[in-house]
Amino acid sequence: MLYRVEGIVIRSMDYGEGNAIITLCTENAGKIGVLVRGAKKVKSRHAALIQPFTLGQYVFFRNNGGLGTLNSGEIIHSHHPVREDLIKAAYGSYACELLDRVLHDEETGSFWFRQLSACLNALEEGKEPGVTINLFEMKVLQAAGYAPQLGACIACGREKPDDELLLSPRLGGVLCRSCRHNDPPAMEVSMRALKLLRLFAALDLTRLGNVDVKASTRDELKKIMRAFMDTQLGLRLKSQNFLDQLDKYNI
Repeated sequence: MLYRVEGIVIRSMDYGEGNAIITLCTENAGKIGVLVRGAKKVKSRHAALIQPFTLGQYVFFRNNGGLGTLNSGEIIHSHHPVREDLIKAAYGSYACELLDRVLHDEETGSFWFRQLSACLNALEEGKEPGVTINLFEMKVLQAAGYAPQLGACIACGREKPDDELLLSPRLGGVLCRSCRHNDPPAMEVSMRALKLLRLFAALDLTRLGNVDVKASTRDELKKIMRAFMDTQLGLRLKSQNFLDQLDKYNI
């Protein structure tokens, strides 16, 4: 059966001699694997279609589910500037790998498609990559059912002033100081970071503007979101290790 989908390449791997298998996050057909014959050969007309972050229209044959075989394709947006910049590519790779690990095959992907597309567009446009990725992570947590509770205390349910709140990745939200015994390692959080986390929870990535965030707050947000991602999803991603190396050398 012949399929025509609009999708973003979230993974590309060599297969056999000169072939490649790409994983697409599509708007209406979930996550799909497609074999692209001859894509790695010199002067292949399909070479550009297998590049990471590429948004394109893909036409492929597939029988009874499983792997499809590409018939033709057309690039809609290559996201070339993201691939050519080390920092942007690192964050883009993390977003794609995260989505690949969270999104199951054939799972309806309209929400994920829109968020990933917005994330890659924001990176290409030069918006702060750390803030962009933290917002993307928040959308992933929400869609996966692990949205942090950022209003009332997650233990007692009472609303407290922001300066009396801590963050508990283990419990999944804010914790008042009276309830700290429920999670002694709960994290301190600045009022500025907490306000931004609430903004992330309410904001769709497609509406992200230019957010001016101090370096210290960016570092705090990165630490907080990393704690929530590690605790709630427990994923170990190769791209995250690379981002950690960039941080280590202040790149």
